[in-house]
Amino acid sequence: MRAIAFRTPGPVDAAEALVDLDLPRPAPGPRDLLVEVRAVSVNPVDAKVRGGLRPTGGEWTVLGYDAAGVVVEVGAEVTGFCPGDEVFYAGVINRPGTNAEFHLVDERIVGSKPASLGFADAAALPLTSVTAWEALFDRLEVSRAVPGAPPALLVIGGAGGVASMTVQLARARTDLTVIATASRDETREWVRALGAHHVLDHRQPMAPQLEAAGLGQPGFVFSTTHSDVHREDIAALIAPQGRLALIDDPASFDIIPFKQKAVSIHWELMFTRPLFETADMARQGEILNEVAALVDAGTIRTTAAEHFGTIGAENLLRAHRLIESGKARGKVVLEGF
Repeated sequence: MRAIAFRTPGPVDAAEALVDLDLPRPAPGPRDLLVEVRAVSVNPVDAKVRGGLRPTGGEWTVLGYDAAGVVVEVGAEVTGFCPGDEVFYAGVINRPGTNAEFHLVDERIVGSKPASLGFADAAALPLTSVTAWEALFDRLEVSRAVPGAPPALLVIGGAGGVASMTVQLARARTDLTVIATASRDETREWVRALGAHHVLDHRQPMAPQLEAAGLGQPGFVFSTTHSDVHREDIAALIAPQGRLALIDDPASFDIIPFKQKAVSIHWELMFTRPLFETADMARQGEILNEVAALVDAGTIRTTAAEHFGTIGAENLLRAHRLIESGKARGKVVLEGF
């Protein structure tokens, strides 16, 4: 089968940063689906792994953590899917990725593709949807109010893939005032179109902007990027007893400034459930089905923003460069081989 992989980690412009090659078609394990991949999207984790993870034994590493496709074979213990089913999902970081014609995935983290979307638009959704959902409802517990704080959510880095889904899910499933940050005209327009009530500029101190707008101190903050840069600002603006969630990877993050306000800090990683095969691992498949229902009802929409053509090394490298530039909005998708 055709696949795109790397052997040695390094910068995006290195020779053989990503390579087109042929690999054996995999066979499903007991709980696996074998999916014919029709479309993928690219996430920051793809670029991080390509740039810094050293595969063992000099073997090829196939990236990709989002896919939409068709089930072609199922394992002996699979109960929820049959060959011919159209599905979408985000894989797991310790198995080969979705940048291949055929991909194995545990059925428990798979959802039925939204009927109203094509494969490319559906592929933009899984990783960011699960991350946003878990951050909002499992980590921040936004349905549980922060005493005395205005019912508001601040999403830092509002035009990114996860943040784009967070804004939509918060509007669709809560009564919170949704405040997003963006620093360019096109990203401000993007987050407003997704439903943000207010937009701040994260290149400027955010606490004074909230105060000037009369928005008070939000009880919930979700920082999706540059959390170390914004740490002091977040500590100043968040409500006492507020809750902060993060998904990025700062080299260090001093939590002492949050002690006086008794702020709780939560790390979100959507790979945790499948990586450790937690008792509630199947919740990710359920989340994707709930997301699909919201899409098909017209309540939320795909965040696919750039279509980079077919799935191949050249186009994937273009997507990695855009991700690493920090100027991407929404998701980059690729379709077909």
